[in-house]
Formats: sequence, structure tokens, C-alpha cells
Amino acid sequence: MKIKRLIYSAAVALLMAAPATAQTQEYTPSPENIRSRQQFQEDRFGIFIHWGIYSMYAQGEWYLQNYPIDKNEYAKAADAFYPHRFDAKAWVSAIKESGAKYICFTSRHHDSFSMWDTQESDYNIVDATPFGRDVLKELADECHRQGIALHLYYSHIDWARDEYPLGRTGTKVIGRVRTNENWPAYYQFMNNQLTELLTNYGDIRAIWFDGKWDRDEDTIPFDWQLDEQYALIHRLQPGCLIGNNHHDTPNPGEDIQIFERDLPGENSAGLSGQSVSRLPLETCQTMNGMWGYKLVDQNYKTPETLIRYLVSIAGKGANLLLNVGPQANGELPAAAIERMKAMGEWLKANGETVYGTTAGDIPAQEWGVTTRKGDRLFIHIFDHSQKELLLPLGCKVKKAFTYADKKPVKTKKTKDGILLMLNEIPQGTDYIVELITK
Repeated sequence: MKIKRLIYSAAVALLMAAPATAQTQEYTPSPENIRSRQQFQEDRFGIFIHWGIYSMYAQGEWYLQNYPIDKNEYAKAADAFYPHRFDAKAWVSAIKESGAKYICFTSRHHDSFSMWDTQESDYNIVDATPFGRDVLKELADECHRQGIALHLYYSHIDWARDEYPLGRTGTKVIGRVRTNENWPAYYQFMNNQLTELLTNYGDIRAIWFDGKWDRDEDTIPFDWQLDEQYALIHRLQPGCLIGNNHHDTPNPGEDIQIFERDLPGENSAGLSGQSVSRLPLETCQTMNGMWGYKLVDQNYKTPETLIRYLVSIAGKGANLLLNVGPQANGELPAAAIERMKAMGEWLKANGETVYGTTAGDIPAQEWGVTTRKGDRLFIHIFDHSQKELLLPLGCKVKKAFTYADKKPVKTKKTKDGILLMLNEIPQGTDYIVELITK
């Protein structure tokens, strides 16, 4: 046991014992939290980083769960994990160049390995690997230097740690001692780790939880004690947002609502059937097919597809959290960097129609979507084969012009809305017409 571990345990015990309004009864976000929500909503675009020792196997982040693997054999990958090409400055610079405004980094995934110098377990990147560097500290420092907000993914479940009471996943893992399951001990372990993350790494704008769905088939609903945990986080950093990828409607104490692989209100992937709340919204999506690095998965979405997806999400008033799975050597895949660069170039020219916007007046159409900023309504046309486009709008249009070159576009008010008489048939990734409305 590390010397500092007892200090953190005692500190968390005091924090958990401190008086707090039960968030299941009432939760009033602090002024700092409200400011974080506003900043988050304005950002519209973030990059998700799924990285851990699973990258050594190049089979995705669920490798330990998907096959009958002995957890102790799996853990041997840590002894060879030496990501010598990891460069926090290069990562953050590339992400900033993509136009993304924040990073969400996997601090600990379901496989139990911690990507920072935790005092709660020696199974971490500093103590268990020859690399011996705290990559989270380096990343956090660089984010703060370059003005990129940092969010931290944290798993509520653990396939390798005996104390976690297994749910419907992790049952194939060999070497688990089921008689050692101990929720109070595991809950304390999590809160100790969260205290470290929110104490030692500067401002963390959000904690992104995952794994509550692991117990959704329990006959008796499992008590995750979220309200106490959420209260702990909000006491440690009042401005820290809490999101939970539980595929359900938000719980009290949560500050953002997450949708997985779907736009808010849609459910094509089967993970986002929940209703859309009034909280700030975020959709997480993969750039290829996997979250963690998988060697054979080179089926990357095209830059055009990714740009249109970002715009479509903004048209719903939500953020895109786009995933990148770094390689074992610490590099971001070249295919991911190529697409990030293309998105960044597009956003340099058109970001004003995405950043800081709200959902547009017109719901998504076959031809595209709309976003709004004050009296400016942006018409994003993806696919349209005619020079006329009828917009089902009730507001008055004072002026209309193409966003790229500011050429006037004629409009005509009809009983069904506003008819745009375009100068040409729309071409390209996103043909944008700006309307000044009244």
C-alpha cells in the first residue's frame, strides 16, 4: 500500500461525511456549474480519447470481457506498455487544430487499469509499466496551457477488481474471486480515486461516468449511491459537470445528458431511447467502428460524413464528442489525424455557424439542418438537387445570402413558409445560406 493512500482515504471520508443536501431530493447547480454548462454548450465539439493497456492487444477496449481471458495474464501487458511516442503537446495541438474545444480522456476503463499515478492501486501507468510517466498529468497541464477544457471518463464498473459486484458483463473474465465482492469497499475506492482526480490535476470541467447499465437486468435495482458520489464531486469542484452514460433519463445531480452513437431523440443504435431533457446535450460517436484502438478496424468515416454529423448534432442543440483510439506507442492514428485536420479546416471557415449556436428553427430535413445565433439563422444544405428550397418558417426574413461569399439570395414568402431562390444547385459538404430574421 502506498503511503499517501491512507491520507486520501481519510480525506474522502471527511468529505463524504460533510453535510450536503441529498441530490436525489433537490439539486441546485452552483454559479460555477452554470458557467461550465454555458461554456460546454458553446463548444459544440470535443474529442474522446480511449486509451489504456488494451491498446497493446489492438482489439478494442472490451478485449478483456469479450474472450475468456485470465485477468492476470491480461495485466502482463502493462509490463510491456511503453508509449514512447506519447507527446501531450502534440496531442493537444492536433486536437485544437481539429476545431475541438475540449478533450474527454479515459482515466480508468472497465479493465481496471488507471491511466494516472493513483495512490489507490499499483495497477496504473506509473507503477505497473516501464514507462513510469503520469500521462494524465502531462495531458492536463498541456490542456490548461493551450486553453482546452479537460473532461475525465471514469468507469463505474471493474472487470478485474474483485471488490466490484459483477453484473451482466465481465463474467467471462478468469481469475475473479466472486466471494471477495464488496460494494462498500469498491465504492470507497472509487471515491478515493475521484478525489485524486479532482484534487491533483487542476480544473476538470466534467466527470463522464460509464457502466451503470451493467446492473440494468438486476431483479432488485442496484443502489449505485450516485447522489452521495455526485455531491462529493460538486464539493471538490463546484464547476465540475457530471454526465452519466447510463442510457436513461438524467438523474438529479447530473449536469449534462449523454447519448451514445445517436443524435438526441433518435435511437438507431439501440442505446439512446431516453427522452431528451433540458440539460446541455452531448452525443458520443466513433470515428471508425471501435472506441479503443483495433488494428483491423480501418473503416473510418469520411471527413464529409463527420462534418455533416457535427453540423446535424449542432442542429439538435447538442455537442459532438468524437472518439480517437490512440495506438500502443502513444501516437494518434494517422487516419484520425487526417480527418481531424479536415474538420479543423472546415471549422476555420464555417465554425461561426456551429460554435455558440442553438438548435435551428427547422427540424432536420432530407436536405439538411439549421442552426441559430441571435437573429442569424444558418441553413445547412447537404443534399438538394434544385435551385429552389422551401423553408417551413414563420419568421420574417430581412436578408438572405450565401455564407461563403455573401452573395444575395432572393426569397419569397408563401403560405407554406419562405422560398429560397438559390443562385445555383447546392454543392459540396455543406452549402450554407444565412438568413437575418426578425
